[in-house]
Amino acid sequence: MSPRLRMLVAGMAIGFGLAVIAALVPALPAGATVAEEPQRAKRVASVTFEGRGYGHGKGLSQYGAKVAAEKGVGYREILGFYYPGTSWGRALGKVSVLISADTSDDVLVDARPGLSVTGLGAGRTWDLSKARPAAVRWRLVAAGATRTRVDFKKRTGAWRTWRTVAGDAQFAAGNRPVTLRTPSGAVAYRGVLRSASAQPGTRKRDTVNIVTLHNYLKGVVPQEVPALWKADAVRAQAVAARTYAAFERRRPLARHYQICDTTSCQVYGGASAEHPASNAAINATRGEVLLHGGTPAFTQFSSSNGGWTMGGQFPYLQDREDRWDPVNPWRATVSAADFERVWPGLGPLQSVEVTARNGHGTWGGRVSRMRIVFRDGAVTPTGDQVRSYLGLRSTWFRPVG
Repeated sequence: MSPRLRMLVAGMAIGFGLAVIAALVPALPAGATVAEEPQRAKRVASVTFEGRGYGHGKGLSQYGAKVAAEKGVGYREILGFYYPGTSWGRALGKVSVLISADTSDDVLVDARPGLSVTGLGAGRTWDLSKARPAAVRWRLVAAGATRTRVDFKKRTGAWRTWRTVAGDAQFAAGNRPVTLRTPSGAVAYRGVLRSASAQPGTRKRDTVNIVTLHNYLKGVVPQEVPALWKADAVRAQAVAARTYAAFERRRPLARHYQICDTTSCQVYGGASAEHPASNAAINATRGEVLLHGGTPAFTQFSSSNGGWTMGGQFPYLQDREDRWDPVNPWRATVSAADFERVWPGLGPLQSVEVTARNGHGTWGGRVSRMRIVFRDGAVTPTGDQVRSYLGLRSTWFRPVG
């Protein structure tokens, strides 16, 4: 879910994306069925789509909130429109986040004042800045299935082992950020950086950041919307993101973490992503969440709904005309070769037709079902499948050429 704000990106790398998708998508994607063999027709060279909005369109429209805030609408009224029937509540505590960029099995951090390590098996904590003041790096490495080795490195020389502790282990520096080194770069995180066992009895470890919900939001909100938007738009995003995290942590993704740090959940950049303006919005809404039935709501959000919100699995995710969303029109041209790579083995592309829509808005609303005809067969994918496989910005589109 975490739907991302990408409206300022010019164009989409469709050709490259489809080459990757084609390698992963089976000949007949789930939900796309082969129809009877069509009549012979001239091959189509490409299809141009005209569309509206960006993202799934459920819940908060980030651009809609921006327009509303610019008109003087407060964040509570904004959220009341996008999540009707919810009530206000509070959520505090911590959240555990998988750090997806750290693809190695170790946890490697920079030395800093106050850095400590805790061995979870023994429940003991050591001050590393006093134990080895000349160290510039520290790391946690699995030492078998039930122990963790704590290594350090000076400015010159090789890694050396300081000690081995029982169970998993974690780094922290109070509320001060700790800089994590990953194959893709360095990012600072508040809270705890844990070397967490993925499964009991194995050496596989994941890096997990355990942080207060309040500080977690500081690394999420400026990743989702520009921090310098009007304050009420950023506050609306803060409440939606806090509620989303509170909902997700009740349904953890794995035994050793609750939520991820990518667009599949919410994009989280740690302390390195923080901005004073978004921090102010988070502080102004501290602890505020939306409830339904006494528990946090599933506050999905997306960049732009194109003028109508999209109904979802809960009663507060409704199909509603949105007077604030600026539509955000787009066009994309997809080559016949791209269609044929996504649905291989059916011959040249001959025609593309929308066969069902949801009935809300221009053109009859979002695409529910399509029929794509090739020389040797046809497929009937859903609008969501077409959007995903062809890299379109939303399911609100029509073929225009």
